[in-house]
Amino acid sequence: MTTTAPSGTPAPRRYAIVGTGHRAEMYVAALLGTHADVGRLVALCDPNTTRMAYYQRQFAAAHPGAAPLPAYAPQDFDAMLATERPDTVIVASVDHTHAEYVSRALRAGHDVITEKPLTIDAAGCATIADAVTDSGRDLVVTFNYRYSPRNSAVRRLIAEGAIGTVTSVHFEWVLDSVHGADYFRRWHRDKSLSGGLFVHKATHHFDLVNWWVGAVPETVFALGDLRFYGDVNARERGLGERPARSTGAPDADGDPFALDLAGNDRLRQLYLEAEAEDGYIRDQDVFSPGITIEDNMALLLRYADGPMLSYSLNAHGPWEGYRVSINGTEGRIELSVVERAAVLAADGVIARFGTAVDPSATPEEVQPASGARTEGTELVLQRRWEAAQRIDVPEGPGAHGGGDALLLDDLFRPGTRPDPLGQAAGWLDGVRSVLVGAAANQSLTTGQVVHLADFGVPLRPAPAAAPAGNTR
Repeated sequence: MTTTAPSGTPAPRRYAIVGTGHRAEMYVAALLGTHADVGRLVALCDPNTTRMAYYQRQFAAAHPGAAPLPAYAPQDFDAMLATERPDTVIVASVDHTHAEYVSRALRAGHDVITEKPLTIDAAGCATIADAVTDSGRDLVVTFNYRYSPRNSAVRRLIAEGAIGTVTSVHFEWVLDSVHGADYFRRWHRDKSLSGGLFVHKATHHFDLVNWWVGAVPETVFALGDLRFYGDVNARERGLGERPARSTGAPDADGDPFALDLAGNDRLRQLYLEAEAEDGYIRDQDVFSPGITIEDNMALLLRYADGPMLSYSLNAHGPWEGYRVSINGTEGRIELSVVERAAVLAADGVIARFGTAVDPSATPEEVQPASGARTEGTELVLQRRWEAAQRIDVPEGPGAHGGGDALLLDDLFRPGTRPDPLGQAAGWLDGVRSVLVGAAANQSLTTGQVVHLADFGVPLRPAPAAAPAGNTR
């Protein structure tokens, strides 16, 4: 129930955040700044008090003289819900914990906003689907790629019938050796925690295609391997003995894959200074043992309504961006995006991140010399019997061409802007994207085609109940 302030205007909604790593920062910044008029941050929950202290300092700067935010350990999550009474819980914790926190919050009567991926496997999807059905509460998944102007432009062209009925999609994503390598330093390198890049990263891409074509994924076959990172590959390429981590490594200054946690204020406060509490090492060497995820992946997918998708991801490219081709009965759309044109030797991780840049930052925030490759977006539409035409993609200020600002408005000011493209994503969108990744992981293990329906998790909205007395 929405409370009302004395002036008659709705009181700001109350938000609690579980998981206070770097993914929490966007939400904290919004609730302490641009969206403070409609939302209040009322509690933090994380196993690490040092990480929570990072956000406590931000809260204190925004509210001088105010008492610190109530801070809870994960084992006290239910007590936090009962005591602090948040209207909405924001889940930004490690991926494998999402299903538990999301379902517990829903069943306790709270709405939920969750970071992507919704969860990491079919079992987690089933747990969440049951909780949504039983509780009737709202669950939003933050697919910010939907809001990027270039991606919404593709959705608009398809919806307007510019290429007729979509028949097939090819989607190639290239992660460079700055951004891509970072998944092999942190907890994401363990598939039991992240679901691998087929879930953690590609859930964004699968959701985009699902959204673009407006169809339900049905059948998946996948291939993948660890071909670049990891200790075995390092030995085969003659890289010699590698340190377990960058911090304290004797040759870190000359290693383009080393990460200087101490040289970046944000990383130092969130991770290096927090190590003593939980032992989490943020700067593991990308060529050290223990990596159980793939860095080269390919997938074929058929949708229930006919279109096909061919997809690939490489996590050690020399540039970063993506290429998409969408074929239809009346023409073709081609989208080419270069987010970072090159990673030069002088711009290695330690040199660049030791000063100002976080490896988890979006590439658009870092622009090295481009050489023959130019950063930017090219969107081309070519209808049958017509010449190709470039489609202008105006971008706004801020991350993802202004897309993040639109996402935050949908999260914290829902219903205040029109959404003709259906950019706001719900739990079914999260389920569909995760199940494609889960099916890919199963296909990697079995070598077989996987049918998503076999997971037994809803892929479509439940049919409306028949009116009382209707027995037909």
